[in-house]
Amino acid sequence: MKTSPSPPGAQRTDRSTVKIGALVPLTRPGWVEAGLHLLAGLELAVREVNDAGGIIGRPLELVVRDTAADPQRAAAAVDELARLGVAALAGEYHSVVARAAAARADALGLPFLCSSAVLDALTEQPTEWVARLAPAQSHGWQIYADFLLSAGHSRIAVAAQPSVYWASGARILRDYLAPRGGTVIELDMRALAPTAVCEELVDHRATALLLLVGHPEPAVSIVKSVRRDQRLAEIMIGAPAGQPEFAEWATLLGDDSAAVPFLRYLPERLSPLGVRVETALRERLAEAPSFVAFEGYDTIAVLADVLRSHGTDRARTAESWERVAVEGTRGQIQFSRTPGISVWQWAWAPIQVVDRDPAEPDRFRILHAG
Repeated sequence: MKTSPSPPGAQRTDRSTVKIGALVPLTRPGWVEAGLHLLAGLELAVREVNDAGGIIGRPLELVVRDTAADPQRAAAAVDELARLGVAALAGEYHSVVARAAAARADALGLPFLCSSAVLDALTEQPTEWVARLAPAQSHGWQIYADFLLSAGHSRIAVAAQPSVYWASGARILRDYLAPRGGTVIELDMRALAPTAVCEELVDHRATALLLLVGHPEPAVSIVKSVRRDQRLAEIMIGAPAGQPEFAEWATLLGDDSAAVPFLRYLPERLSPLGVRVETALRERLAEAPSFVAFEGYDTIAVLADVLRSHGTDRARTAESWERVAVEGTRGQIQFSRTPGISVWQWAWAPIQVVDRDPAEPDRFRILHAG
């Protein structure tokens, strides 16, 4: 049963919790490490909101559901969370999963602030119910394409698995690079073993290989095969989707984990708020926080501000996206309508192309900024 909006003034004396539903991949085949970082950011922000008095005196409660990278499971979780009376939804990392959650939230009239997923078409039709913090894929991947061109790469192979997300990425790269003299060679990983990728790269005279595939496999096996092939000593391996961001990448690949450029949504220098949150996240995670952890924190910061200002009525929350102006860990967050994007969009989070330093794989080098 949906909860009814509280009468005016009732929120100041009602000590019941304000619930936010959190969608997070916490088991395989979901990207568990990304899910844990996202959850750490969400939980840290909830703790700080409650330490500061909650939502007009009411504690904020995070109701977490594991999506396991399964769109159907995510849609079912949205139904359950709506019945539990959550004021809004937060989270999700996987784009295809977030799309299913967004469609269900839109159908139910449940506000959803998507933390990390980047697929441009997060919903089929424009919606008032969904907003997003992460940059749209077309925006980020065009910046990555600029980086490729500036680094002298015009023959670019993409090792791709079938998915709406990977197909969208390949199309963005192809459409952006072709008018600028670039060629995208698609390698279908349904038909190729990682070792066979090497032959294709040699045959096509590619100078760069982009991993549009799952992590850890087949991404790790492809990197190992290419790195061991002396004919491909000069080829650049890239991962625009961000696989090298997390510690597991370095653990599995060792020295081979370095010099694989990827997209990261952080500024060159964090604000004082960002520095403070980074310290707290590092303590919570026992490792350096990824940009995904900052996305989680910023999601709750925005929702808490909206709930304090406009109450817990779902329709009023959805109506407030365009009035949001919140200091996040990575800049001032405001939402607008962006051409080609069906949801309210923060345009834009800061974007970098970075890699792990070959001399020190735990350190990141900024190669390009959007």
